[in-house]
Amino acid sequence: MLEEVERWLTTRSWSLADRPLHRIMAAKRATGQSVSVVLPALNEEETVGDIVAIIRHDLMQQVPLVDEIVVVDSGSTDRTAQVAAAAGARVVHRDTILPSVPAVPGKGEVLWRSLLVTSGDIVCFIDADLREFSSDFVSGIVGPLLTDPGVDLIKGMYDRPLAGAAGQGGRVTELMARPLLNMHWPQLAGFVQPLGGEYAARRGLLEQLPFPVGYGVELGMLVDALHLVGLDALAQVDVGVRKHRHQDGQALGRMAAAIYRTAQLRLARGHLIRPSLTQFERGPSGFEPHTYSVDMEERPPMAEMAEYQSRKVA
Repeated sequence: MLEEVERWLTTRSWSLADRPLHRIMAAKRATGQSVSVVLPALNEEETVGDIVAIIRHDLMQQVPLVDEIVVVDSGSTDRTAQVAAAAGARVVHRDTILPSVPAVPGKGEVLWRSLLVTSGDIVCFIDADLREFSSDFVSGIVGPLLTDPGVDLIKGMYDRPLAGAAGQGGRVTELMARPLLNMHWPQLAGFVQPLGGEYAARRGLLEQLPFPVGYGVELGMLVDALHLVGLDALAQVDVGVRKHRHQDGQALGRMAAAIYRTAQLRLARGHLIRPSLTQFERGPSGFEPHTYSVDMEERPPMAEMAEYQSRKVA
């Protein structure tokens, strides 16, 4: 590990205890910064309501840390939108945001568009499939952005149990993202959960970043933020344990391919001759191939969009 990363781990890796909630609230009052929480959601009716309700109770009613909760629905076919709204979130459908740019499927697409329908100086992203959710995820991740003006992006770090075993979650992180970062961007080797969906950043940084439309968004954001603001502007906070719905091996394979493609673009900006991934499933007559396209498209920095510029002027 680079000496720079060892130093970073001692100065930019924190725990919840480092910033009690009263200190975070004092910093919010002193700086006057506003906080938006965004939940990207696709068919998460079982969990999204509890997450929204806990954030509202703990961080809007008990203490006024969060100024708005926005659930961006990316085309759910269940009751995700109704459950989220009933719990107190403002729900916006992906396709109604920036209609001049046709939407494509993908988590990064939703996060990119969320910048147009939120107003917070700090934007906190929380995945909508978390179980046994704690509002510490939000306060812990947002806290350093309010107390430390030199920090621009915070990632949550946590244990990810799988089938009851501690530390076995995050398979794509260990098999794809961590090797890529260690080999090509060793300054980022200290991040415990580089692909984690719980993180927060200043709007001024987010609006300057390109957003891969799919699963590569978290890796792309880390790499691009490193080049834009430097390692010391990035940090991580230990928020405990993250429990969520785990995907099967083939879904993880497609995720890994998208992440590799995101890294490839940043390494060479080259052309991938065959941007697809073929996987196999056993069928009635043996193993059958199924080919999936690999996420290629990226959205430009939101600051370049005329609709965003006009909103800021207004």
